[in-house]
Amino acid sequence: MTTGTASARTRLDPARRRTQLLDLGVGLLATRTLDELTIDLLAERAGISRGLLYHYFGGKHAFHEAVVRRAVEDLVAQTAPPAGGEPLERLLASMTSYVDYVTANYEGYASIVRAAQGGHEALRRLHEQARNVLTDRIFTEDAQGAVIPDTPATRLAVRGWSAMTEELVLTWAADPGPVTRDQLLAAVTGSLPALVDLLR
Repeated sequence: MTTGTASARTRLDPARRRTQLLDLGVGLLATRTLDELTIDLLAERAGISRGLLYHYFGGKHAFHEAVVRRAVEDLVAQTAPPAGGEPLERLLASMTSYVDYVTANYEGYASIVRAAQGGHEALRRLHEQARNVLTDRIFTEDAQGAVIPDTPATRLAVRGWSAMTEELVLTWAADPGPVTRDQLLAAVTGSLPALVDLLR
């Protein structure tokens, strides 16, 4: 059985094999920090040699960067709000998906944020790109009948709200205490229009 699986894997073309390895890396990152996501671990789980992983990714740092880039893509896709509905309803749906994503991928997500804050330049850029996408779409997807106008002041408010939300959700996911998921969602969703109103 294992031999058949291994030979099936060897027949994958390079693009599909790399995608397979990234998917596995992202899956492992859900319950591990970046430092725990080693070439040896992925090679063992994938049933391939360390040399093949180095062939595809070049080294540990390049591998981490590729996995984080894929994780960021997954985060952006999974937190996309529904196309229809009121703006605040769509924001709530997006925030619900965000809380669920962080909860399900806490170890890896928290380590990515720490690495970005700790000066790892490549991961800082990826974290920044993700934040830009998540905040920019509040304006682009709310363009029709928006509750949040696109102005320099509201951009500043949304930027600060995004950082606050990330910290709140990470802290809650580590130790919810007496705060329920619904209370957390109400706080992060309701605080955005309130903060924007203060700067109008």
